[in-house]
This record gives sequence, C-alpha cells and structure tokens, in this order.
Amino acid sequence: MMTMKLAPIPAGECDVPNDGAKDAHSAWRRCCVRLRAELGEDIFSSWFGGLEIESVVGGVVKFTVATRFLKSWIESHYRDRILAALRSEIGAVYGLNITVRSSTRPLGVAEANATTPRQGPTRGAPFKAPPVADAETSARSIAPRGESPPNGDALGGSPLDRRLTFSSFLVGRSNQLAHTAAQRVIETGLGQSPAFSPLYIHSSVGLGKTHLLQALAHAAASQGRRVVYLTAEKFMYSFVAALRSQTAIAFKENLRLIDLLIFDDAQFLQGKSIQNEFCHALNALVDAGRQVVVAADRPPGDLEALEERVRSRLAGGLCVEMGALDEPLRTKILEARIFAARATHHNFDVSPAVLAYVARVIASNGRDLEGAVNRLLAHTTLTGVPLTVEAAEIAVRDLIRAHEPRRVKIEEIQKLVASHYSVTRADILSSRRTATVVKPRQIAMYLAKTMTLRSLPEIGRRFGGRDHTTVLHAVRKIEGLSNSDSALHDELELLKRMLQE
Repeated sequence: MMTMKLAPIPAGECDVPNDGAKDAHSAWRRCCVRLRAELGEDIFSSWFGGLEIESVVGGVVKFTVATRFLKSWIESHYRDRILAALRSEIGAVYGLNITVRSSTRPLGVAEANATTPRQGPTRGAPFKAPPVADAETSARSIAPRGESPPNGDALGGSPLDRRLTFSSFLVGRSNQLAHTAAQRVIETGLGQSPAFSPLYIHSSVGLGKTHLLQALAHAAASQGRRVVYLTAEKFMYSFVAALRSQTAIAFKENLRLIDLLIFDDAQFLQGKSIQNEFCHALNALVDAGRQVVVAADRPPGDLEALEERVRSRLAGGLCVEMGALDEPLRTKILEARIFAARATHHNFDVSPAVLAYVARVIASNGRDLEGAVNRLLAHTTLTGVPLTVEAAEIAVRDLIRAHEPRRVKIEEIQKLVASHYSVTRADILSSRRTATVVKPRQIAMYLAKTMTLRSLPEIGRRFGGRDHTTVLHAVRKIEGLSNSDSALHDELELLKRMLQE
C-alpha cells in the first residue's frame, strides 16, 4: 500500500515544499492550474482557496478545509472534477477524503488572508460617489444612507458598467413592459410601498436584462437610495467569504438594511444553504416593504435547481418577459452602435441597404448585433473597400444562426411519455416496479438526459428523489435497447419530435 504524508499545501498557493513529497505536491499544483483554467479565477478562489492536500494513502487523497460548509459544497459540486484532475496527474486515485481542520492548527496562507477582517470605512462617514474609472466598470453598486457596512466587503455589489443607463436603453415592443415596470420602481419614492415586489424579469441571453437592471441601479443610487446590484455568483462568493471570515451575521444584517436589491442571473444560484439565505433575505426585504428586482433566463417555475419556496416567492410578484428583438428594435440598436463607432472612426459609413440587411438576418440577440457592427467596421477600416450588401453578407455570415430548438422541460417529458404509454405522471414518479411503469420511467429519464442540460442528480430528484445511479442505469439501458430494437428507436425519435414541436 502506498502511503505518503504530505505537508499541507493550500490550493490557492500551490507552493512546492522541499521534502520527499515534492512529486505529489507538484502534481497537485498542476491540478490547481487545470482547475483554475476550467472553473475561472473567481470560482476557484471561492471554493478552493482553503483546500489543502495532506496525504495520499492507498489511492485515497486526503484534503482538509476550514468549515463544514466548504466540505459539503466541494463534495457535492466538485468531487468528480478534483478526482479527474488528480487521476490525470497522479494516476491510480480511487477516492477523495475531505475533513474539517482543527481550529487550533495554524492557518494556511489563503486561510489566514480570508479570516483577516478588512478595514472598512469609518462608521457614519458620508457617502461619496467614487470616480468613474473607465467604460467597463464604475463604482461598487452600493449607496449607503447614513452608515456603511462594518466590514469593507461585507456586502459589496457586483461592478456596474457606466454605459448601461436608461438613456442608452432602447425601447421596443418586446421590452416595453419591462422598461415601464423598471421606471415605476424609480418613480416610487423612499418610504412608499412598492407597487410590486419582487419584480421578476426573464428573457434569453443578450436581450437587455442586465442593461435594464444596471440602469435601475444607477438611477436608484443617484436618488440617494441604498441599492445593491448582485449577480448570483457574487452573492454566493460573498456569502461563503462571510462564513470563512466569521462575518456572516454582519452580511445578513446589511443585506436586510438596503432599500433596493437587484439580483441578476438567478438561474445560477446553487446550494441549499445559499438558497435558504437568499430566501430569508428576500422574505425579509419584501415583508419590510423594500423593493426587490430579480432577473433570470427563464420563468420562476422553470428554475428547477431552485428550492420550491424560492420559486414560489419569486412567482408571487410581477413576472415580466423580455421577448425577442423585433426588426425595428434591431434597426435602432444597429443605428446606435454605428453612431457610437463613428466617434472614433469618422469615415465609417453604413448604407440603408446594408443596415436593413443586417437587421433582417441577425435576429438572435443584441450581442450579435454589436458583433456585426464590429465586423462591418473591421471590413471598412482594414480593406478600404466600400461596404456593399455582398460584402456585409460575407462579414457577418458567422453570426447568422440557425433556428435554435425549443427548450424542453422535464415535466413536459414526463407528461408526454405518460400519455404515450397510457400511465400517469404520478406512476412515473412513484416507486412502483411493474413493467408497465418501469419502461416509461426509464424512457422519460433517457429523454431528460439527452434533451435537457440537467445533471444526473437533478434528473433523479425530479423523478421522485431517485439516486443519480438509477438515472444512469436507465439511460444506458434505453441506449442499448434502442440500438438493437428498431421499433423502440422509432418511438424515441417520435417522442423527440413531439417534444420539439
């Protein structure tokens, strides 16, 4: 049995000690580089900053973390990623053992940094608007009224882009209602009960949700309101950082003292503890007559990763959809982007025919429209050739997307399969093991895995709380049967077409 006792090394530091375990530490350092590249700097620092490797015993790698919460989160969400990284570097790794460090042991570098309170602003100091740095980000999106948080970053908001204001937000038929609702939030004075809280805005990517939310944050801050703009990722990071630095109570108290909470990308909110904290804050703010605005890429009922009570609370307010950009609105967006480009490229000229062509063929989202303007600008400045419709067609052809298939929900799959095989959805979700129920259940699980982006554990939860191994068995079994049974293969193709219609 191979046994190596390693001097602890934090994932955030990955220093190589001068001892006999240098090779193992070097392998873990390479794993850290790989995980950082896969997950991104923010996620890596949030969840792996305090992860320390201790030993490798018989193919089981032992790590330690500072809190039970971090242990539970890493085991639930990143266990497979860590194992895959370790196997690619060390080889025969069969298991992962994460334990909570003793509070009496000296802290690692990353841990010590995390638990050292930052020096916050003086209590009672008047708020001064920070200077705008550049076109990408502006000041932190919290405007205190009377008192700042006791910790400097106890409740720091996500960065705001100074360009995303109401004056630059273009209104069309698809976003008129959402824009009006946001304006109503601004028109409601301090101390007045909000007309609708929470306000829930949903749309596909690139249709202006974030622009509208940041415009709302800018406008509310200019009125002297305490407003915080948070993305789900920033909220999760701040909550875990507060737990690690033992300032969770201050975090919760400051979150409940604001006037306006703007929460973006709610579909990315993960973890039972974090969702519970968000739900408690949401309830506290709404019950206290404060305004909450939430945005996501789908309606509350379709956020399957969220707890039922969170979805129910979000659905209890005003839900507004921002639809696809119609052609007149796409034309307005293109004209605004072209006008902005002319500020630095005075000879950039787009004919009405080219403008109309681009507005017609690029119907996906505003980001693609901005990309189209950049490509037209590059064609004009780099080639010096006049911009014709034919040239524009070549320049933007990679942005012309095929019609995306309709998003399929697990509930729709369950209902269709139940109807097709003459059983009920309750039968599919039940524990019944009869052949008339088991086969439709396995087919529904197979379709859920192949037609949605849901993970195996999440699919299992949606099928009556089953284990992910049950789902995996069903998927493999139906795949095998469909390869040998042409009738079943045809049935599956029929069900897929019906779900896409």
